[in-house]
Amino acid sequence: MCECDEGWFGDACQFQEECNLSNKKSKELCKNQQGVVCSNRGTCHCGSCMCDNMDGKGLVTGRFCECDDSECLDEDTGEVCGGHGQCYCGNCYCAAGWHGDKCEFQCDISPWESKRRCTSPDGKICSNRGTCVCGECNCYDVDPSGDWGDIHGDTCECDERNCHATYDRYTDDFCSGHGQCNCGRCDCKEGWTGKKCEHPLSCSLSLESSLKKCRGTSNLSCFGRGQCQCGQCTCHPPGDSRVHGKNCECDDRQCEDINGEVCGGHGYCSCGRCICEEGWFGKLCQFPRTCDMTDAQSKEVCETADGVLCSGKGSCHCGQCICSPQDWWVSGEYCECDDRECDKHDGLICTGNGFCNCGNCECWDGWTGNACEIWVGAEY
Repeated sequence: MCECDEGWFGDACQFQEECNLSNKKSKELCKNQQGVVCSNRGTCHCGSCMCDNMDGKGLVTGRFCECDDSECLDEDTGEVCGGHGQCYCGNCYCAAGWHGDKCEFQCDISPWESKRRCTSPDGKICSNRGTCVCGECNCYDVDPSGDWGDIHGDTCECDERNCHATYDRYTDDFCSGHGQCNCGRCDCKEGWTGKKCEHPLSCSLSLESSLKKCRGTSNLSCFGRGQCQCGQCTCHPPGDSRVHGKNCECDDRQCEDINGEVCGGHGYCSCGRCICEEGWFGKLCQFPRTCDMTDAQSKEVCETADGVLCSGKGSCHCGQCICSPQDWWVSGEYCECDDRECDKHDGLICTGNGFCNCGNCECWDGWTGNACEIWVGAEY
């Protein structure tokens, strides 16, 4: 046990009794990446998180109380990682010869043999699509809405996602509904061709000409928002008028904020871009051109806890940070977020089915998944 000097307290004497920080700056220093103070598992004191310890075991840890080591406790014995491993931030790291979420299973083969059995023909462990546990591959289940994962095989060598056309995420159909998926490759029915059986042989255009016509100015067919058939785009999902245009190039969902409000209520949407009313500007018309604040008052609101204006990545206007337009990935209330951290699918951030909110995808209605790649809305 630590005996703390005067003016300090805590298990490791890490907390100062007197605080010179304002309440706002203190809370700002205690926010995790999602902007939650002490991850809702503790209290903030002078810019440091005091994690909850109601059971006296000290299981909630981390700078922002982000780690809950109770996840490592064996339900039967109450031991950490079954007594066969170490817990780091809620995850068990097992000793040699043990495996399982809580190191509850013992492996009877050598690590070398386990690795050999899990090695795919291309020399990768579980094809880089799973984890090796005692000589068997546990493939990543990328589609929790289905009965089984899209990735399978003894060494996770089969990836059925390769059989899904971009628009096919709206249904359970593989190979555009015109073929059979065999270990990630489409075998097309008679009358259909293409990597994903998307092109009818009855079409007067070649597959290449059809796709070129559907791409328009994009690298993706129908901008990744619809089905291309014989040079014509059908935008998806059906009935959603917000996605439109000859090549599905207009996505009016881009004009909505996290609450679904269009252009902040201060403009209208035109082909995925906000046209702001007089007196407002910004991507979502969220900034007023004038306000009653002085520059000093405005800058005080825009400063982060360490005194930097808009994290050094933007300018301050009327108490709001305007992040640098040259760096498209910079966002957040204080320009503290990096949207490059958001997951991609089909080369699109959040698969084009949501927007990036401080490194995490916020999906539109009907979509789920880390990259908003899974359609859970109505079938058609």
